[in-house]
Amino acid sequence: MDYLDWLQWPAMIVTIAAAWLVGSASKYRRNWGFWVFILSNLLWVAWGWHAQAYALILLQFGLAIMNIRGVCKSAPPTAGTEKTE
Repeated sequence: MDYLDWLQWPAMIVTIAAAWLVGSASKYRRNWGFWVFILSNLLWVAWGWHAQAYALILLQFGLAIMNIRGVCKSAPPTAGTEKTE
């Protein structure tokens, strides 16, 4: 058995951990959740490449873009860029 076949299991665990963190009431944990999601995206891309699961790879790139957006939105605003509603 190829050891890269086992990469899907850590990828799944990291994805679940990221979802748990993003669902936290703590802004600090939510921010870390987005970074952990990006790690999971990388793990899924590595496994997807090995498994020739190209749709999964494209999905992970799309999800990574959303996670990067989440990191940017969870960052504290810089001076002069606060949004008032």
